[in-house]
Amino acid sequence: MEQKAYQFTGVLEHDENALMQLFANCADIKKKEMCIGQHQEIRCFLIYIEITLSSVMLRTTALGNYLAKLSVMPKEAIYRSLAENGQGLSDVVLYDDAREAAQGLLTGDAILLIDGFARAMKIPDKGYPGAAVRDTESEKVLRGSNEGFHENVKINTALMRKRLQTTNLKVEEMSLGVRTNTLVNIVYMEGIAKEELVAQVKERLSDFLIDGILDSGMAEQLTEETWLSPFPQIQTTLRPDRAVMAVLDGKVVVLCNNSPSALIMPADYNSFIQTSDDYYQRPMVASFGRLLRYVASFLAVSMPGLYLAVTNFQTGILPTTLLLSFAAARQGVPFPAVIEVLLMELSFELLREAGVRLPGAMGNTIGIVGGLIIGQAAVDANIVSPIVVIVVAFTALCSFSIPSEEFAGAFRLLKFFVILMSAWLGFFGFLWAMFAILIHLALLKSYGHPYLVPFIALKGDGETRHKDSLVRFPLSRLIYRSVHAKEKQKRRFRRKETDRNE
Repeated sequence: MEQKAYQFTGVLEHDENALMQLFANCADIKKKEMCIGQHQEIRCFLIYIEITLSSVMLRTTALGNYLAKLSVMPKEAIYRSLAENGQGLSDVVLYDDAREAAQGLLTGDAILLIDGFARAMKIPDKGYPGAAVRDTESEKVLRGSNEGFHENVKINTALMRKRLQTTNLKVEEMSLGVRTNTLVNIVYMEGIAKEELVAQVKERLSDFLIDGILDSGMAEQLTEETWLSPFPQIQTTLRPDRAVMAVLDGKVVVLCNNSPSALIMPADYNSFIQTSDDYYQRPMVASFGRLLRYVASFLAVSMPGLYLAVTNFQTGILPTTLLLSFAAARQGVPFPAVIEVLLMELSFELLREAGVRLPGAMGNTIGIVGGLIIGQAAVDANIVSPIVVIVVAFTALCSFSIPSEEFAGAFRLLKFFVILMSAWLGFFGFLWAMFAILIHLALLKSYGHPYLVPFIALKGDGETRHKDSLVRFPLSRLIYRSVHAKEKQKRRFRRKETDRNE
């Protein structure tokens, strides 16, 4: 009985009530009664969400043109045109059930009910309001496109399709969230991405029930293997070119509606260090920048702890002049070195958080001016020594050099673990903490792939390990794709002369 109550019958009053019953007490759902046909003898209802319909509907939109044509057609021709989509309107969808039509209405399109026609039509129009495609505010590059992802998943898919104009680029849709029904697109390259990886991504995305998915970050957390790890096991990007690079490498990209961040699966340490313009610049320049980022990632987690271990326990490894300089700088400081370091680290973290939360130029100002003022005032008041300010500031600089903010966040957290272990056990504690982090990274996996690929030897990944890890060889030498790609499609570069000889 319930199924029949929502079935469209062609009686306008019944069909309208069946649809509007689902939207009871929804003030933003609007309906407009109209008459169409050569003699205006056919009644119809247009149902839409407020703001999603163009105010100049009758002249400039597909919906307006469609209704204008129906208004001058004979009655019999109207029903024939509706059944066969005689006007050739793109993206029109016919629904037999009010619940299906309600889901179509919630996508931001209009629903047209016509007396005597036992189906509802979803007709595209302006849709939900959204920001225009804009440049990326993070993941800045020296060379290459600055175009960033949009909050509309359809636009994001089109931005990738613009860069990959091939029929092998596949886009599959899913809906996540019992109440939000958030549209999610799974993008991969057929023939390059492994079927088991695509199936695993789909399985994890469909393996949970939740009220709503409001951002890709929620889907990321629900599909990670090890939630206790501070390291992200799924890479995020705001750049379509970076997502296209991942797809060409055999990875899977997940785009979530209402989110400008794309998820790249699987992820590894090396991919978080790389940037898009690593492949746009000459190999020596790109390799130098990549080596700097690797060194920065090490120093971002180790430098404060190493300073404590050396100055508090293993002072003998320092030159006498440098040791005397450290001792003179600490004269009059009332706190132990570990308290100094923790105070300054927490101060810099607070300044960073304040800079992120404050709007625009004010955020940049508080980060720079606040750091200078607090650091200088703390030194003048003999609360901390100048060397600690230098160590903490250099550590912050190293963390800012890591391209991925989520990846850098893991080092900022683990930095406090290394500080505490070094303050407790000295150089042995420092080595123990660094060894524990290394073991954790070695055991960590992302969708079945080791996190330290390509540094962990894996069958079929020798090309990446030797030519696209710490340094980047010329593009003409990067002949093969990484281990994520299918074995038959590993080769991605060949010269035309070689191709003809083969």
